[in-house]
Amino acid sequence: MIGAAPRRALAAWCIYDFGIAAWPVVIATFVWGAYFTKAIAASSESGAADWGRALAVAGAVVALLSPVLGAIADHGGRRKPWIGVFALLCVAATALLWFSLPRPTSAAQTLILVAIASIAYELGTVFYNAMLRDLVPPSRLGRLSGWGWGAGYIGGLACLAIALFGFIQSPTPPFGLEKATAAPVRATAPLVALWLALFALPLFVFAPDRPKGARGFAAATRQGLAALAASLRRLPRERTLFRFLVARMIYADGLNTLFIFGGIFAAGAIGFSLEQVVLFGIAINATAGLGAILFAWVDDGLGSQPTIAISLAALIGLGIAVLLVHSQAWFWGLGLALGVFVGPAQAASRSLMARLAPKGVEAEMFGIYALTGKVTAFVGPALYGWLTVAFDSQRAGMAVVVAFLAIGLGLLLTVKVAR
Repeated sequence: MIGAAPRRALAAWCIYDFGIAAWPVVIATFVWGAYFTKAIAASSESGAADWGRALAVAGAVVALLSPVLGAIADHGGRRKPWIGVFALLCVAATALLWFSLPRPTSAAQTLILVAIASIAYELGTVFYNAMLRDLVPPSRLGRLSGWGWGAGYIGGLACLAIALFGFIQSPTPPFGLEKATAAPVRATAPLVALWLALFALPLFVFAPDRPKGARGFAAATRQGLAALAASLRRLPRERTLFRFLVARMIYADGLNTLFIFGGIFAAGAIGFSLEQVVLFGIAINATAGLGAILFAWVDDGLGSQPTIAISLAALIGLGIAVLLVHSQAWFWGLGLALGVFVGPAQAASRSLMARLAPKGVEAEMFGIYALTGKVTAFVGPALYGWLTVAFDSQRAGMAVVVAFLAIGLGLLLTVKVAR
């Protein structure tokens, strides 16, 4: 029943996050970005630029399509068919990366497949997030969002551990995979595809969906687009929702910059080796998942807005400390503490969006939520690069993260949310 789903449905919703999170961790961040730049691209520099452009194009497509498709889905009724289509597309594109051999002639097909998979991953998340308010009453939104986000961190790390220790770094890779053709690395793509497909299944079996609407697809499209246009015109007058979206757009840009350049900063400013960067990335993701789970009760107890505010304030304080230290030991301690507050900031943002979204247009609102998360995503990385060059210091560049978090927190505190 809507708003009071059984426990197995809630577990299935969290398990989906456990599965889908393997894609950004293994493909977008740790394994395939490095494989593309070092083994496929003509040079590391051109490879890094091409990889960034492919993901930027994918982000632009997501920003354009997510509000539109969300609005159509709201008027069509059901969420799971949309999730299923995009999950299958992500699985297929990811599995086909197996054919990306370590040579420049594979570059174009690799970038196309990664862009398609990224678009499918992001768009599927819009409808997955929109299910949140259909599964639990408002008093439990924080717990479900936090548990799901924490499960995502755990699932991504579990898949990464299998990829690293079972395939890439194994002295005897399974299935007779030959290192000469980078087969152990390439095999991580089918692994992620299988992981995603396997852990997506419980959602479709156990989680309830809204009933199919009376409108056909054409009518739902027309009415959805008309409703979206009206929502966008009305949004600036919805002061609470509008201010939150603007605040989240800014602090999300800071978090995005931290994710992109955290490893680079650790290597360049602190002197971490590549192995240390990977271990640090795994550790900080583990603390972020733990934080998302533990703060889920804080979200429901104090509210989503205070939870985000506490997390951002802690991130600002710890971020300033990270900019001042030079010791690897101090960086490890502060970095792991920082990770504890990254997960709650993300999970509580999702639950606050679910609380603020007008009834009946949840997918449309989460589409706009995705739009605001993408539309300025280039600003933080661009400022990081400019300040690093201007001051000849990565610490100056990383100060952008603290500035964006502080501005986002200041705007968030002006949002008046009814308990």
